[in-house]
Amino acid sequence: MYDVITVGSGTIDVFMDTGSRLFQRVKGGNVHVPFGSKILVDAMNTSTGGGGTNTAVSLSRLGLKVAWLGKIGKGTNSERLLKEMEKEKVDTSLVRRDMKSRTGYSVILDAKGYDRTILVFKGSNDDLGWNEINKSKINAKWMYCSSMIGKSFKTLEKLVVFARKKGIKVAFNPSSYQAKKGAGFLKNVIKNTNLLVMNDEEAGYLTKEKSIEKSLKKLASMGPEFVVITLGPKKKVYVYNQKKIYKMAVKAKKAVEATGAGDSFASAFLAGIIRKNDINFALKLGFANAESVVTHYGAKNKLLTWNQAMKKIK
Repeated sequence: MYDVITVGSGTIDVFMDTGSRLFQRVKGGNVHVPFGSKILVDAMNTSTGGGGTNTAVSLSRLGLKVAWLGKIGKGTNSERLLKEMEKEKVDTSLVRRDMKSRTGYSVILDAKGYDRTILVFKGSNDDLGWNEINKSKINAKWMYCSSMIGKSFKTLEKLVVFARKKGIKVAFNPSSYQAKKGAGFLKNVIKNTNLLVMNDEEAGYLTKEKSIEKSLKKLASMGPEFVVITLGPKKKVYVYNQKKIYKMAVKAKKAVEATGAGDSFASAFLAGIIRKNDINFALKLGFANAESVVTHYGAKNKLLTWNQAMKKIK
């Protein structure tokens, strides 16, 4: 039995540091992108990414037995993903590979003074069919579900029902483009979720509430045992467990690159719940992991091991 099966995308991520050249301020305080021109890049870094693999590696480094469920192609990029998962002790026997599909790919444009902009080619990540999943191997304490769209989202809706019937607890971390579709779109997943994690903007799309406290309780009324809302730039997190609201804030180091921050926090929070069943500890573990990731390039490069996390928390 696995501790966690992560469900979600696997991608190759290319980080482009454009300095102050990508976005330019013009009269009136507006910002424009200089289309029709060449933009010099200060540095380029390549790594693997995607919510499914990011969280799988995070949970594995934190000492849990993990498998990743997703869909990839059969080319060089897919081989890189599988080799990295093997290196990180993540089981890939649930991964579906398809010769006709292309592995997901992202280009992250970093600009000085602005949040990053991500160009995403979802590829095979959107095309996971229900009949492609080996249900006999779905055996875990938890299933962590990251954002999936298209055909894969329909599969996810069936998968969380299947998991709950088997006694598997479900964690769900939706994306902003899912949340923008509203609570009705996500209700079938959320009602089968034990742990729901999202940022304040995403929570607002679902609840139409400006108050974090009201959003927490409204989301909890949809079914989850735990609801977590993060306020990234403010370094604050709120948790509601159907009884009490927990809050924690940190004075974090300046972020170098924010990609993977949500995945690193949410997966570490889940690891804290699994290993100690303590919300305050889980929050500390989530903050420690996220801070380590955002002070470096790449969504996985600086994910913490359990021992590293314990030292950082102390």
